[in-house]
Amino acid sequence: MRVAVYGGSFNPPHVGHGMVVAWLLWTGRVDAVWIVPVFHHAFEGQQDKRLAPFAERLSWCRALAAQVDPAGDGRVQVLAVERDLPVPSFTIDTLCHLAARHPGVDLVPVVGADVVPQLPRWRRWAELRARFPPLVVGRTGHPVPEGAVLFPDVSSSEVRRRLLAGQPVDHMVPAGVLACIRQGDPTAWWGPLAR
Repeated sequence: MRVAVYGGSFNPPHVGHGMVVAWLLWTGRVDAVWIVPVFHHAFEGQQDKRLAPFAERLSWCRALAAQVDPAGDGRVQVLAVERDLPVPSFTIDTLCHLAARHPGVDLVPVVGADVVPQLPRWRRWAELRARFPPLVVGRTGHPVPEGAVLFPDVSSSEVRRRLLAGQPVDHMVPAGVLACIRQGDPTAWWGPLAR
């Protein structure tokens, strides 16, 4: 079984994330997708990584999964695994943990083209690349590696900025995720001046 491990902040998840999950399944790249929200980002405090609480982001990811996989056949799952791992969360540690618990499953980490320049700084990058070769998805506005599929440039940063400015985001965030977000207070998570 081939499983995409789609990790990230999901702060919040947006239509681009949903499109990637659907594309992975619809094109047969993988048999299943595990969405893994980061518990504590290794780069938090840098690169606009002030995160909403984990429970909120986990709920939003579940809403995203329900919209991508309305039949709930288990091909899209949301894992809270990083909550139980040492912090900060490092991708290699999460992948090794999952590999140990799911022997025989071929794990494929999914990364966006926007993070490709950071990959050499990732913990044990050479080992990760050799053991779990990542699948890179392209993103408008960023260099697209050869063979990567290009997705629209929708970012969680822009979603947060628009939410805090009182601007519409319904064209950027799946309806189920937006309903969950509206039950809370974005200024409590991201602050009135967050981007």
